[in-house]
Amino acid sequence: MSFLEVDDTDLVAGIAVGDNHAVAQLYDRYAPTLLAVASRMLGNKHSAEDLVHDVFIEVCRRASDYSPERGTVRTWLLMRLRSRAIDRLRSAARRRLVSSEESPVAEMVETNNEEVDNVPDRAIVRAAIDDLPDAQKRVLESAYFKGMSASEIAEQEDVPIGTVKSRLAAALRKLRSKLQDNMWTESS
Repeated sequence: MSFLEVDDTDLVAGIAVGDNHAVAQLYDRYAPTLLAVASRMLGNKHSAEDLVHDVFIEVCRRASDYSPERGTVRTWLLMRLRSRAIDRLRSAARRRLVSSEESPVAEMVETNNEEVDNVPDRAIVRAAIDDLPDAQKRVLESAYFKGMSASEIAEQEDVPIGTVKSRLAAALRKLRSKLQDNMWTESS
């Protein structure tokens, strides 16, 4: 069987039983995408490479946790990457705050990874995000893709923190509605 014929789910199953060849195939298939996303989120190629490495170590340790019912392997990998990137961004922000003796860490925008894990198709999500008003889209992307806190976004957008939270809530409602409508259409 050729590299392209092996299903992602089979590769993860192979990783779960210690198949190093499956790890290599999954890495070859997804490392470029993960590196691009990590570079965009972290803004530093070296940090992005470290993050991708750490994600694959975690994949090796937790491959048995993967469930195809919750989403594709690609989504699973991207959510692990996103979660770790946000952890790193928040940690770096905390270190900057502590080292500069500023106020306590600002309230961070919380995410529900389980909801995001269940999103089956990135193209549908991207189209739904693209349909949002620009102000809502900027807030959503800053919170979810850059890991920024509500107060950081408020400063960036030059608006009150309440406005940021309202825009984020409205964006999430619209996305949820669009995605549910899309799922309803596909299942009919």
